[in-house]
Amino acid sequence: MSIWKLQFSMLGTLAVIIGLSTLFFTLLLTLTGAFNFITLIIFVALFNIVQWLFAPYLIDLIYRVRRVSKSENPKLYGMVERLSQKSGIKMPWVMIANIPVPNAFAYGSPVARTRVAVTQGLLETLEDEEVEAVIGHELGHLKHRDVQVMMFVSLLPAIFYFIGYSMILSSMFRRRDERDGSAIAIVIGMACMLAYWILYIFTLYLSRLREYYADRHSANIVEEGPRKLSEGLAKIVHSSRRMRRTRQDTGNFNSFKSLFIADPDRAELDTAAITEARTFAADQKLVEEVLRRRVTTLDRIAEILSSHPNIVKRLRALQELA
Repeated sequence: MSIWKLQFSMLGTLAVIIGLSTLFFTLLLTLTGAFNFITLIIFVALFNIVQWLFAPYLIDLIYRVRRVSKSENPKLYGMVERLSQKSGIKMPWVMIANIPVPNAFAYGSPVARTRVAVTQGLLETLEDEEVEAVIGHELGHLKHRDVQVMMFVSLLPAIFYFIGYSMILSSMFRRRDERDGSAIAIVIGMACMLAYWILYIFTLYLSRLREYYADRHSANIVEEGPRKLSEGLAKIVHSSRRMRRTRQDTGNFNSFKSLFIADPDRAELDTAAITEARTFAADQKLVEEVLRRRVTTLDRIAEILSSHPNIVKRLRALQELA
């Protein structure tokens, strides 16, 4: 996918999300004319903004993340420092998450500053050059302000979800003489839930596009970036599946999985693209095994409900950059 096509797709998707939201809001307020909905919208917006501002502290708590200094891990710190300079951004805090699942994520807010975290599992699974490519990807998210963009677009579906839920719930407790009003409330509530799902699908699509965009950034700032990132992604997916039982024991990663470089919950499906390898000695062979797999209709349907691209399509896009 060319850079112009990718940027056009992201801008187009963002325009569709905003346009549909505006249309739905206009219809909703026209039908109800209720000030309570405006109040609810303001409440949901404020709640999500506060959540965004302080979410980094919650992420640190859930994933057992700690900040590391240059003296503690000079190799990792040096990677982030060097690639931040190449990216033209202020160096984020370097963090390590004490969990065995190999992954990485970028996050932050005006209150908590920007941060790049890698898991202990990632450092133990990937080679240094692959860790470097993964960090390049995460810095791409920070450079493109993906945290802020996705927070904004995720806010719109959330508003319709809470409005729909409130309408349906309130209709259940109305008096018998208000049945007509209850029926209308249920119809409007169901329409809001439908709007939520439509906007949610577009939000996931935008998230997948921004993953491709971050991959491209890594390929541009890391020497032999496409090869290194391809091998790193293949290893992450393969190892995540092998550690499925461990992940169940160490906690649920659903809450913020959109932050990760690879979706841990897709590991079981994505690893169908990777035959069982006894060792990681032939890293490129592992990538080639993924690329030989055909993307089925089931894969495309599963991708629609995922925040991350299908692993086969993602590695093919990296091969095009190479």
